[in-house]
Order: sequence, then C-alpha cells, then structure tokens
Amino acid sequence: MLFLARHGETAYNAEGRFQGQAPVGLTARGVDQAHALARTAAEREWGGLYCSPLPRARQTAAIVGAAIGLEPVEEPRFMEADAGSWTDRLYTDVEAADPDGWAAYNATDPAFAFPDGESLEQLSTRVHDGFQAVRGVGREPALIVCHRGVIRVARCHADPRGLAGFMSWDVANGTVEAL
Repeated sequence: MLFLARHGETAYNAEGRFQGQAPVGLTARGVDQAHALARTAAEREWGGLYCSPLPRARQTAAIVGAAIGLEPVEEPRFMEADAGSWTDRLYTDVEAADPDGWAAYNATDPAFAFPDGESLEQLSTRVHDGFQAVRGVGREPALIVCHRGVIRVARCHADPRGLAGFMSWDVANGTVEAL
C-alpha cells in the first residue's frame, strides 16, 4: 500500500504563488508541520520512504525519515507539475494577466497545460509511472513525500471524473493519506 504526504508549508504556499518545480524550501511553520507529520508516520511500520527531489519535499522527508528510521529515496517522478511561465507568479497576478488560462486551470479543462510547462495528463502519467516503480520494489507500505498536484492526480485516477476532478480536493501541507 502507498501513502502520500504533502510537504510542509513554503513561503510560496503562504503567499498564494505558483512554485511548480522551483527550489523553494520550508518556512518555520512548514518545519513544524514536517515534525507533526513525522510523529504521525512514527505510529506505524514502513517498508519504504520516497520523496520528490524538490527541496520542500526533501526537507520534509528528511525529518520524517529521522523519526521512522528510513533514508528517503528521491524519485523525480514525484515532483510537482512544471508550472512553466506561471512559476514564481502570484495566483492573483496570473488570474489578471491570463484570465482564460486561469479559468481553464480552475475548471480543469482536459486540454489545459501550464504555458511553457506540463499538462495535467503529462503529470498524471509521470506520477503513475512512479507509483508503479515503487510498487515494483516491494518495500510496502511506502510513504511518498510529494506535492499537492501529485496527490490530486492520484485521487483523479480513482475518480470517475478522471482529471476533470483535479481541483476538487484541497490538500493541506503536512497531511498524509492512503492511495
């Protein structure tokens, strides 16, 4: 069985800014959330610990790994979506500058792709390939420290709406759930 955990808070999360694959680290609150996640994770036995190589996920996974006695294995397929030219921009600025793109993103238009970035379909394929790779190793249950977009596409896989349900779920920083 796979469990997905979202990294702790970053300044970009607090500001309402697209971080995509930018190398953003945790805030002090994010570190506290990572420690809380570690305490929750320590309540069970784990066969494996994986994480996105982005700093916010690596930092969170290192804290969790210290609590559960496992070294995180970086897996690039669990990186957040490449937000392209929206990276580093405030949500409000994107909405004002690209209202059609913003509407397509929020409506989870199946044809949506971040400008100069990744589509949700590409993200979904990449993430599910990563899940298959982790399952193939056989170190389960496995905890994967990743990102909101990764968790959302995982949920979409089991949802009859498919990727059209992408925006249906809010995923709080530092939370964990079974896949």
